[in-house]
Amino acid sequence: MPDFITVEYGSTGASKSTNEFGMRVMQSRAYDARNAKYLLIKSPPASGKSRALMFLGLDKLRNQGLRKVVVAVPERSIGNSFRSTDLTKHGFFADWTVAPQNNLCDMIGGDSGKINAFIRFMDSGDDIIVCTHSTLRHAFDRIIGEGRGIAAFHDCVLAIDEFHHVSADADNRLGELIRTVMDEGSTHIIAMTGSYFRGDQVPVLRAEDEEKFTRVTYTYYEQLSGYEHLKTLGIGYHFYHGSYLTAIGEVLDPAKKTIIHIPNVNSQAALGDKIKEMNGILDVLGDVYDVDPSTGFQLLRTPDGRVLRIADLVTPDTQQTVLAGLRSVEKPEDLDIVIALGMAKEGFDWVWCEHALTIGYRGSLTEVVQIIGRATRDAPGKAHAQFTNLLAEPDTSDEVVRSAVNDMLKAIAASLLMEQVLVPNFNFKTKPSDDRFDGGIRPTTRIDLLEAEPTIEIGGLKEPTSRRAKEIIETDMTDLMAAVLQDSQVLRASLIPDEFPTETVNQHLIPDIIAKRYPDIAESEEDIEAIRQNIVARRAVLARIAQPGLPIGGPPSEDGKETEGQKAHAQLLKLTSKFITMPELSIDLIDQVNPFQQSYEILSKALGESVLRRIHQSIAETRIEITEAEALAQVPRIRAFKEQHGREPSITSTNPVEKRMGEALAWIRAAAIRRQKEKAQEQAA
Repeated sequence: MPDFITVEYGSTGASKSTNEFGMRVMQSRAYDARNAKYLLIKSPPASGKSRALMFLGLDKLRNQGLRKVVVAVPERSIGNSFRSTDLTKHGFFADWTVAPQNNLCDMIGGDSGKINAFIRFMDSGDDIIVCTHSTLRHAFDRIIGEGRGIAAFHDCVLAIDEFHHVSADADNRLGELIRTVMDEGSTHIIAMTGSYFRGDQVPVLRAEDEEKFTRVTYTYYEQLSGYEHLKTLGIGYHFYHGSYLTAIGEVLDPAKKTIIHIPNVNSQAALGDKIKEMNGILDVLGDVYDVDPSTGFQLLRTPDGRVLRIADLVTPDTQQTVLAGLRSVEKPEDLDIVIALGMAKEGFDWVWCEHALTIGYRGSLTEVVQIIGRATRDAPGKAHAQFTNLLAEPDTSDEVVRSAVNDMLKAIAASLLMEQVLVPNFNFKTKPSDDRFDGGIRPTTRIDLLEAEPTIEIGGLKEPTSRRAKEIIETDMTDLMAAVLQDSQVLRASLIPDEFPTETVNQHLIPDIIAKRYPDIAESEEDIEAIRQNIVARRAVLARIAQPGLPIGGPPSEDGKETEGQKAHAQLLKLTSKFITMPELSIDLIDQVNPFQQSYEILSKALGESVLRRIHQSIAETRIEITEAEALAQVPRIRAFKEQHGREPSITSTNPVEKRMGEALAWIRAAAIRRQKEKAQEQAA
């Protein structure tokens, strides 16, 4: 089966080799920044973030005077990565020891007992605890509510795994907790994530808070190029017509260790019954003849006589047994396929997985990157890893699909480089003006995509009259915009503009949505109008910033209803419309279009080291502020650096001197490419 993208890596084993303290490359890089009060580690799955946290936490306890280390993970299954670990045998000065009563991810019982255990830990002489984000939030609220105040966390370390769960949104409780302890000033924070961006486009941190963090970045490419066994990563998108069960057999190889993510029950790709969907996949593979009572794995015999061990994470009745069985998997022969619905993504650790097969459109690039990470762990005998997305055929022109898919490819490649590629969350405010807002957009003062939370001023917007309406505009517009864009009538109007004039959407549909969502202001026409104007303005501004002029949807069906192809097309463009850097990267990763089932597949050119570097350089160029004189002045230093270190200076370095040299080098190369293009254009003219 051909791949959309094939990424080749050096397989040097460097990323898994260790120094005299038992640290791998990423861990050593993070440890170099151990004295930072606020440390942000952006690093891919399997690069060793959990072990890095152990090194950092122990140093802060033993050498920096901190009292306690609190490790918080998004779900219990991930807590296993932070269990007690012998580090001294590899050369470190201490072992990571978590007392059984302080590993709350292994504790049986309800939330109340875990919160009580957390509070007992804070009052005890113990120094390390592992819990979930939820336990940390609730215990924090209770400690504050009991009047003990933030002083209870004085001189503690909060280590937050999967830090993209934090949000700058005022309603995000984990984000508010982080902001509270940062305001207090004595708590250290270690933030770890493999994707420092959120699918909802809300920033992880406010700009003023993020500036306080020391950043350590380790890219997918650095990680994979240093593996011993894994040589290539393939990414493929395949479009089907009709039901995905008729096409899955063409992309599912029973010989590959595979995680299958079936679509959400509310998605367009879902068939209406998750159990029937899972059984349909099993029927494609062969016949289930037994269940292993110790693991809950289904035993299936394929038509060629092989026996597959399949973990069913879809059926609720057997889910806990199967989850326990997954913890016992140690060898390749222990498990062959996992079928999951909403699980086996973030933090799921099955090193033997070589194929992540996802069915249906995913509205979050964060989710896509997390799923890819399930297959990119190094393991003996595993030379190739693959991500496949099986999608409903879009009902639109090939050119539109090619453009959207190419942007998706570039976005994934950029994300593997730990680059932010989503449109940031904007702060909108009214610009003083005597003109009335007429449904269009007044000139804005400035739109700077490089800011974490750019402010856009719009002239003539109506001011809300009540405090409640003002609160909605200031804090709830992200969710309200999502509700508007996902409304069936608004979606249909965007697909069939000739049937639904813009005035109908703006003057009738949107006000109705606002009134239904906020019945407490439904009687205030002035407040409804103020919120409506904000929505209309935001839709128009973001549409222009994202991908202006991109056509949406194919022709309407004969009965005027949305076709499945139109729905698929809207889903395809929903995510790609959020990308800000993709259209600016003049890189075509598509090689050919081939028939697939009753539809087609689009295959790309190979994405190797040179293209990854080109993408990284192109993105960096848009963010570099440097004069030609300074860039050229850096040339002797760049040459000396390369002679001394055997490599070029990195733009992701935590050393500001090296980083500036890397920026100068990227600017010089970009300038050279521009001159070559200009010269070619002059010669052609």
